[in-house]
Amino acid sequence: MLKNKECERDSFQMNYQSASGSCDTANCMPPCPPPCDCMCPPVCECPQNQVCHRVINYTVPHIMPYHTTVVNHHVYNHTYTPVYSYSEVDEVENIYQNRCCK
Repeated sequence: MLKNKECERDSFQMNYQSASGSCDTANCMPPCPPPCDCMCPPVCECPQNQVCHRVINYTVPHIMPYHTTVVNHHVYNHTYTPVYSYSEVDEVENIYQNRCCK
């Protein structure tokens, strides 16, 4: 808010004339209306400051890029199937008893 440090109301000089002629400021003292047909000169008041607040809305678009990465997990489940083999061994023994030949 701006404020004047000094009001220069008294140093403001203007010449006003009424419809009946020149107005003598000595005969027209505030408060108005004066006792004569003269018009009083306007009183210069100190400026009043008026603050008007405005709200201005803005739309700001944001672009949000998304990237999708697909991770493929290859899982190998190893199973073991036993394969049996079979073998036979034949053992032969020769037993000779009471042999008389030499």
